[in-house]
Amino acid sequence: MLVPDPKIVRTLLTRYASLKIAQAERERADAARELEDVSYTLCVMMGTTSIHDAIVRADALLLATGRTAEAAQDTDGDSGLSLAV
Repeated sequence: MLVPDPKIVRTLLTRYASLKIAQAERERADAARELEDVSYTLCVMMGTTSIHDAIVRADALLLATGRTAEAAQDTDGDSGLSLAV
């Protein structure tokens, strides 16, 4: 199975949230269409038919990606501290 690029997923989640907020403040037809497009794209990328399931999977992907990055940093012996004094 292909794994979506976490950067793209994060961008889509951010856009989804922004559009939901905008729609809650004031409904607009263009924002509604864009929200529908973003929702569809998230569903396709995450392999779901429900936006709620897509968000859950996207969150899990981003969480797993963050854990993998932390583990890689820990195993290379780099504490993240600068050696410069």
